[in-house]
Amino acid sequence: MNRKRIPAALIILALLGPPFHALRAQSLLPALDGDWCHADGKRLSVKGADIVSPGGKPLRADYVRTFASWVIPEGEPNAGMTVTMMLIDSDRAHTREGAADTPPQEWKRCPAGAG
Repeated sequence: MNRKRIPAALIILALLGPPFHALRAQSLLPALDGDWCHADGKRLSVKGADIVSPGGKPLRADYVRTFASWVIPEGEPNAGMTVTMMLIDSDRAHTREGAADTPPQEWKRCPAGAG
């Protein structure tokens, strides 16, 4: 038998390559950090895992650069519900309250000096 052998390193790269490319593409996006404005006038602020909710309450989120999730604090609409926030592009993010199939709300980075 005269089979050509494929080096193990090439097989590993072929299998692991796509996830690494996806991570690299995500790392090219800016982080969620900053002030976010909603069309209805709500604002929220993200600084790593430190969030200031639209109601002005500080809280901690599970945070990974382009994604965050937190529980809506007491005293705000839908208190106790989980919010997820995902960066869509450098100036837009989507949030969802509750189930993953709820329609997203679009947020835009607030203009400099807003608020």
